[in-house]
Amino acid sequence: MTIDSTRSLPAGPRQSVELDPDEALRLLGSVSLGRIVFTRHALPTVRPVNHVLVDGDVVIRTHEGAALTSHTEEAGGSGVVVAYEADVIDPDTHLGWSVVVTGYAHLVTDPAELARHGGLLAPWVRQTMDYAVRIRPDLVTGVRLTAADDLPDVGTPALPAPSAP
Repeated sequence: MTIDSTRSLPAGPRQSVELDPDEALRLLGSVSLGRIVFTRHALPTVRPVNHVLVDGDVVIRTHEGAALTSHTEEAGGSGVVVAYEADVIDPDTHLGWSVVVTGYAHLVTDPAELARHGGLLAPWVRQTMDYAVRIRPDLVTGVRLTAADDLPDVGTPALPAPSAP
């Protein structure tokens, strides 16, 4: 494997600006691909998945035998703690945003709700996706990565004058 090191670094520093939860969810809803993070054999596991927002919850499709399906099914009504991350970050400028939703994942068991999600979210892998997982956000965080010169100048705090000996 060859690594292309000819790419130049973006000019200037970057600033991370916190997003409010409503803006973070709006951005999350504007893309369809993200990463689900859950525990498998006591270790963190990350899977790329597609998603849709339904009534403020993140919904993903899965299949029988998938690690997330099994783990969520074993937890029963209490659900399992997961994190869901999505972002749009330009590979050349390093500008963009990232959102993380943390909450409990539950298998969708209601046939009508499962059918509704099936109509909203088409699988992007060639596999039967006959399960759905709904993540109810308990914590929504996000950052926007901006060029430092795009931000208003708030000034640099002045240092106190040295005192006389």
